[in-house]
Amino acid sequence: MKLKFIFPTLLAAVVFAGCTKPDASITLNPPLTVDDLLPKHAQAKLPTMKLYLGAEILDAELALTQDQEMTGMMFRTNIQETDAMLFVLPMPQRASFWMKNCPESISAAYLTADGVIQEIHHLEQNDTNSVVAARDDIRFVLETKEGWFTRHNIASGTVITSEKGSLADTFLNRR
Repeated sequence: MKLKFIFPTLLAAVVFAGCTKPDASITLNPPLTVDDLLPKHAQAKLPTMKLYLGAEILDAELALTQDQEMTGMMFRTNIQETDAMLFVLPMPQRASFWMKNCPESISAAYLTADGVIQEIHHLEQNDTNSVVAARDDIRFVLETKEGWFTRHNIASGTVITSEKGSLADTFLNRR
């Protein structure tokens, strides 16, 4: 008989235990914004590899991780004619790059897995609008000083290889 009275009492205790006023000393963190997640400074120079574009050679930094890719050339100033960065994307995709926190304009070539340049784009300094590839099979992006591809007569259809062979063999474990 006593169990009939104990169960409702326990149930009420459990229900009302969560109805206390929250401690005023506890503060909630505001939601994170995109700016909170972005890098705050330039990354140190990344390891490099020689890339061959016809008769041209670039010693390109390699952005291989998500953090390296996210930071890219952000905050870099005084980009030289010989400066380049190769982004190795984790899977074929419709690449999309922007220039937030990039004080200098650059040129970017979007390449397929076989190392063929499909598109070359101008990326305007500090532009937060993404430059989206026309194709959904981009696997590499090569950034250079603004206008480099034009000055060196490199166009869509040019095949880029590395000092270790094709880009696919070098980065995608194709042998």
